[in-house]
Amino acid sequence: MLEKELETAIALAQQASKTILEFYALEIIAEEKVGVDNLYEPVTIADTTASRMIVDGLADHFPGDAILSEEEPDDPKKRLSSSRVWFIDPIDGTAGFVKKDGDFAVQIGLAERGEPVLGVVLLPFHDVLYHAVKGRGAFSRSDGADTQLHTSKRTDYREMHIATSRNHRSKITSQIRSDFGLAGEVQRGSVGLKIGLISEQVCDLYIHPSPRTKFWDTCGPQVILEEAGGKLTDVFGYPIRYDTADVQNHNGLLASNGVVHDRTVRRLRPILNEVGRHRVLAKAS
Repeated sequence: MLEKELETAIALAQQASKTILEFYALEIIAEEKVGVDNLYEPVTIADTTASRMIVDGLADHFPGDAILSEEEPDDPKKRLSSSRVWFIDPIDGTAGFVKKDGDFAVQIGLAERGEPVLGVVLLPFHDVLYHAVKGRGAFSRSDGADTQLHTSKRTDYREMHIATSRNHRSKITSQIRSDFGLAGEVQRGSVGLKIGLISEQVCDLYIHPSPRTKFWDTCGPQVILEEAGGKLTDVFGYPIRYDTADVQNHNGLLASNGVVHDRTVRRLRPILNEVGRHRVLAKAS
C-alpha cells in the first residue's frame, strides 16, 4: 500500500536534496516573499528550484492528485475536490539554510480525505532520511540502512527534553519549560528535524504556540511521528485536518512522545489562557 508513492517521494526528495546542497555550497542570496499569512518570509532560488522539481515529478507520476507546495500558488477549488493532496515544503527552515547552520529539511507529505498517510523528511546537510506510511511504522535511513523509530515512554517531565526553535523562539517557551520542570531543551531549526528528535527519543516534546506554520510544515512530519508512537495536534489537543481552504495552523502545534500528550494539553491550558491564546475556529471551505 502506497509503495509507489513512498518510493517516488523519497527519490524526488533525494534529487531535490542534491540540488539544494549545490546551492548551499555557494553564496546564498535570500529575498523576501509575502506568505499566505501576509507576513514576510525568506525565500531563495534553492527553494523555488527544489519546489519545481518535486511538483513536476509528483504531477508526472500521479496526475490525478492535487499538489500544494509552499513555493507555488494554491488552487483551493482543485485541492478541496481531490481525495489525495500532496503537501511540499522544499526547504523547511530556510532561515537555517541561509545561515548555513545545517538545520533545514525537504518535506513531502500526502493526505487522503484530510488525513496524513505518508511522510518523507530528508535532512540534506545531515544526510538523514525519515519516512513513514500510515500503518507501516516509521523509519530513519542513514548510510542506506533503515532503522525503525520508536518514541520514548518517559512520563516524568523532570526527565524529559523539549525541542525548541533555534530561529523563531516563542516568548512563552521559557515559561513552559519552567512550569513543566523539564530536564532540558534542544534548540534546532525545521519542524521536520524537531519531529525527528522526538521520533528518535532525543526529545519528548515540541510545543509551538505560534500560528505561523502551514500544512506543508506538518503533514509529512506528522505521519512519521505518529507511526513512531507519538502524537501531533494543535496546542489545544484538536486534530489538524488537511482538507480546509485555509492552510495555516492557526492553533499552533503540540508534538509529543504520545504517552504524555493529553496530560500536556491539560497542563498547557492555564499558560495559554494567561497569555490570551485562544483556539481559532477554521472554515471548512
